[in-house]
Amino acid sequence: MAIVGTFGPMIGACVSLHTIEGKGSVKKYLKTFLSFNFGCKVWITIFLSMGIIGFIAWIIPEFFGEERLHSYLPSVFVFPVYLIFVTFLGGGQEEIGWAGYMMPRLEGRYGLTIGTLIRGIVWSVWHLPLWLVPGSSQSYMNFFAFTLMCTGYSFIFSWIIDRSGNRPMSAVVIHGVANGFAALFPFVVLSDGVMQTRIWVYSILTLIAGIIIAILRTYKSRKTST
Repeated sequence: MAIVGTFGPMIGACVSLHTIEGKGSVKKYLKTFLSFNFGCKVWITIFLSMGIIGFIAWIIPEFFGEERLHSYLPSVFVFPVYLIFVTFLGGGQEEIGWAGYMMPRLEGRYGLTIGTLIRGIVWSVWHLPLWLVPGSSQSYMNFFAFTLMCTGYSFIFSWIIDRSGNRPMSAVVIHGVANGFAALFPFVVLSDGVMQTRIWVYSILTLIAGIIIAILRTYKSRKTST
């Protein structure tokens, strides 16, 4: 059922497009997700950014006495297969609605910073029902920490789309990569009554990265316009 729910943003975007722009708009829109030609630098940035943030959040608590949290994957060799799954069925496909449809409209109306901030908050609130599902990773998280993470992600994903030449599939890929590394370098202890240090470290690192990116993009935009 959770997998079916992850297609909600995509379905919402398609329904909105068909209602507002009419026949043919959905097909035209979905075609924009067919390009994986982001450029080598963008591909490297996607894996490095999500991998480094994930690894740091995973390993830092060990220096303060916390036990190692072992990978959720049975082997590192499973990672490529798992990555494909989470990209197209386990969360990445949400970006067909979020990054492809909602984000550009929010940024166009409210500007880069406010628009992306709204997207992050809406995205986190959309996940709220998962806190009612026993055993889901969200049920063990602090919602505020999760919101910080979604906000940071939103700024990072927006930047990645821009760097890819406005190819929305890049957001699908980085979302999937983020989820993939979250299993390889887990930051959530799937148990009640324990310190969830890693989720806070991960969320704060993600938000800091997002804020730095937002500041640099704003500075670059102002510099270009003058």
